[in-house]
Amino acid sequence: MTRHEQGLVLTTLGMLIISPDALLIRLVGMDVMSTAVWRGLLQAIGLGLLLVLFYQGRTLAAFRAVGWFGIGIALVIAAAQFAFLGGIIHTSVANALVIMASTPFHAAIISRVLLGEAIPLRTWLAIAAGMVGIVVIVWDGIGRGSWAGDVMALAAAMLLAFEFTLLRSRRQINMIPATTIGALLSSVIAVAIAGGAEMPDAQQTLWLAVMGLLVLAPATALMTLGPRYLAAPEVALILLLETVLGPVWVWLWLVIHEAPSPWALMGGAIVVMTLFVHALAGLRAERRRTVA
Repeated sequence: MTRHEQGLVLTTLGMLIISPDALLIRLVGMDVMSTAVWRGLLQAIGLGLLLVLFYQGRTLAAFRAVGWFGIGIALVIAAAQFAFLGGIIHTSVANALVIMASTPFHAAIISRVLLGEAIPLRTWLAIAAGMVGIVVIVWDGIGRGSWAGDVMALAAAMLLAFEFTLLRSRRQINMIPATTIGALLSSVIAVAIAGGAEMPDAQQTLWLAVMGLLVLAPATALMTLGPRYLAAPEVALILLLETVLGPVWVWLWLVIHEAPSPWALMGGAIVVMTLFVHALAGLRAERRRTVA
């Protein structure tokens, strides 16, 4: 496999694993800040366990290897999570999703400015088509939010794009330890803001464990590795899959209570087809360069 193919596999697999996240948040049923506390803590524990399994006696060395740059990435990760939560709380979900769909656009600009990476025309076209698909998915709810929440969602999109670009700039270093620190920081900040956290019952503990240990930990590990092989805009493009797959998981679990609307199905088809065509074009371009 070429590096580009490895990046597509890692990032897409991570996105597929994290796609039930919205359903798990629904099943946990806790307030937003308490969910953030336990979600971040368990995600950090899960990532820590993966690092120990991989590095064994070299785990501390792996954390030291990320240096102060990794601490900076961790701060960006924590800030992005809270900006996203603020967007979800203070504006409509539709507005937040549409604004978050601009992440690949911001990633393309930031990558160009900071890394000097040229963005192929196919990626710009895919970004535009992907944003159209997201708008179609949430068409009925657009315009019902507040400007404060919209600004927070925009900040989340820009921070996420910045995160992918920073990861790309240090692709020679495994930044999963930085992601682990970021998850832990988000939990600590949530505790500080909320002044504590609701204690989960047995059922909630089960769903939180599934979310943090089995979903978020491996998914974020894979998506942290993605920018080592793919440009930041391409990684951000693949993240649009969660907007499509998240509601599908909820629908499958609840059967008929939250069936996707025709708009959602049409928009989802646009996003999936866009990502498929873009990935196929990227693979063909990569193979042409390899042959040459």
